[in-house]
Amino acid sequence: MPALDTNLLVRFLVGDDPAQFALVKRFVEEAAEDDELFVPLTVSLELEWVLRSRYGFDADTISTTYHRLLETRELSFQDEASLERALGLFDERLAGFADCLHLAIAMTGDRMPMTTFDRKAARMPGVSLLE
Repeated sequence: MPALDTNLLVRFLVGDDPAQFALVKRFVEEAAEDDELFVPLTVSLELEWVLRSRYGFDADTISTTYHRLLETRELSFQDEASLERALGLFDERLAGFADCLHLAIAMTGDRMPMTTFDRKAARMPGVSLLE
């Protein structure tokens, strides 16, 4: 099962470079005929950052993008349960995506509470503020 890097997913989603979009589209189509493509958790985290900071995606668009990616049969996400849980937290808009993913991984691993100095992250249930 080949893995995808963030830049391939970005090109596939945004299509801002027609030549690279064509390459990655063909790669996804051909690879999906035989196998799923693996998306590491680190790529899932970096993808949100790139879409938000470089392309100006708002939280609703990011959430919709991830939900659609999770529904595709061509992609297999590392720790999909944590990613889905993070999206549920992110949809509540209590914290940023990265903090939601950190908490979701802690929850999935039964490593609660998550402790932080981040007051915004501490608004989420299961996060304690270290004061």
